[in-house]
Amino acid sequence: MVSHEKIKSVAVVMGSDSDLPTMESCIDQLKDFGIDPVVRIISAHRTPEAAAEFAQTAADKGIKVIIAAAGMAAHLAGAMAAKSHLPIIGVPMQAKEGPNGMDALLSTVQMPPGVPVASMAIGKTGAKNAAIFALQILALCDDAMKDRLLDYRRAQSEKVTQKDAEISKKYL
Repeated sequence: MVSHEKIKSVAVVMGSDSDLPTMESCIDQLKDFGIDPVVRIISAHRTPEAAAEFAQTAADKGIKVIIAAAGMAAHLAGAMAAKSHLPIIGVPMQAKEGPNGMDALLSTVQMPPGVPVASMAIGKTGAKNAAIFALQILALCDDAMKDRLLDYRRAQSEKVTQKDAEISKKYL
């Protein structure tokens, strides 16, 4: 199996630099698992040629999964999916104005047949889950990544069990 440590096998692409504070949780989660992601700002509307070129050449550069974050019209994930055979994970962003990210969610999730995008929740929760989902995809062909994911899940369970024990002592 191929190790993904220090390999740029995941790309995190944002429509705007205003998305970075939210997407840092995604980037950090990937780094925690040894993935050093390619991070770019590319707009589906303001730099459509760059978006198409990035999506078309990503696989040739060793990228296995693209995480695309965008707000408002949120066409970045769809634009990537239209030009790439790679799995695309969309993270809808909440814009400063508008309906709290619901517009971005609907734009991300409502793809036409044959051009799928996996859509996560709006904002930071979606960003972190996008990283975990990308890692799950990579773990299909990487036993070391699979083991790290299983350890991560066990640690999550242990935290909840510990908190349950603490609160049970307090209220018994």
